[in-house]
Amino acid sequence: MIKRLQFISMKRGNIWQRVLKWGKRMVLILALLLLLASSNVLFDGSLSSLSNLTQWEEFNYVSWVVSALVEKFSSATLGLEHFIDDKKQSDIVLQYFDQIEKVEALETRLEELNSDPDLRRRTGEIASVDARLGKETERMHQYGQVAESVLQNQTERSLAELGFGVGGQIFPPLLFKVTDLPLNLIISPRETISTLRSYSLKPGMNALEKEALEEVILREYNLSALVEPVGGIGAYPTMVMRTRSINWLTDVIAHEWFHNYLSFYPLGVRYFMNDTLRSINETTANLAGSEVGRRVILNFYPAHVSLYQQPGRDPATVLPEGRQPEFNFRRQMRETRVVVDWLLSLGEVERAESYMEERRLFFWENGYHIRKINQAYFAFYGSYNDTPGGGAAGNDPIGPAVQQLRKQSAGLKIFIDDIKRITSFEHLQSEVQ
Repeated sequence: MIKRLQFISMKRGNIWQRVLKWGKRMVLILALLLLLASSNVLFDGSLSSLSNLTQWEEFNYVSWVVSALVEKFSSATLGLEHFIDDKKQSDIVLQYFDQIEKVEALETRLEELNSDPDLRRRTGEIASVDARLGKETERMHQYGQVAESVLQNQTERSLAELGFGVGGQIFPPLLFKVTDLPLNLIISPRETISTLRSYSLKPGMNALEKEALEEVILREYNLSALVEPVGGIGAYPTMVMRTRSINWLTDVIAHEWFHNYLSFYPLGVRYFMNDTLRSINETTANLAGSEVGRRVILNFYPAHVSLYQQPGRDPATVLPEGRQPEFNFRRQMRETRVVVDWLLSLGEVERAESYMEERRLFFWENGYHIRKINQAYFAFYGSYNDTPGGGAAGNDPIGPAVQQLRKQSAGLKIFIDDIKRITSFEHLQSEVQ
């Protein structure tokens, strides 16, 4: 099916030649502009001595963006969504997710064969699985090129329905790519919870390497550090992690587009100014991304509407009628953050760190396998405060204020138009009734 669709797109290719001629230049310029203003891309300087750490390398965004744009514009599937109906488009995307499942099953099997001493001798099976994995991975990439084009179009159409864009044209144009994402190194003071610096590292570090880097920063600079994966990055095209969840993917695609959109307005321009503005940006993008993601699912994948997408429902508490949750992750994490803030306010740094490790073991025992909880953990996850209850944000008032502004807004576009002009928390408070 992919080959037939590619042939159709190539046959129609002449239609796009003039568009591509100027479009490549315009999008490349736009990509460079957004690269200078997107979340999780730049870091606000460097602690000079940290440059001496050679155990890690920073991710090269410029080369990634250039490579991604070349792939987008050289793909024979560009514009395919204009020539097939909505149902076929959605079918292609769902086939892509089926293909991801096949690839991940083979990846798991190959890891088992290479790790289990009793299986390692089965060299014939290892070679066979490896060969199949190569073929299925190539097929996944073929489906992926088409699926990305379809999802871009579906998300843009949903954004247009919500009032974004002019004449159905969205700016900036929505482009994303499923890729291996860089890791995020977050550095926080030990005495308080705040993002001192944030670096993007090349993917591929294992748990031991992450731990070694974090320990060096703690020992040599007396700073709290954490290396964590991210689900998406607002470069241009935006970067999105591979997933088998259509619900999660549509949310993240929209989330990262909103970062690009806000980059042209006061709120987005000030993303790196301080933790408060970073939290307003991330909370806004989470709220807006989830709302647009729901619209995409309702419009094109109605069979995949799930309980977790219903507004106002905490996924940790969605249980059969009459039952109470035995363990509420969000509530427990909020309690942890509140106690840590209190201990740090008393100057009890080591006591707070011991408490965070005790709580990490508590979460682990309840099925949440968190590698590390420290000040940097809360500095990172606390900026995503779009759900009532706080979670890792604790008693931070920023999230509730953004949530309240959304509630009092008649529509998503009105909310975004209001919040994109925000320049401080005091400014946000003045807008909240």
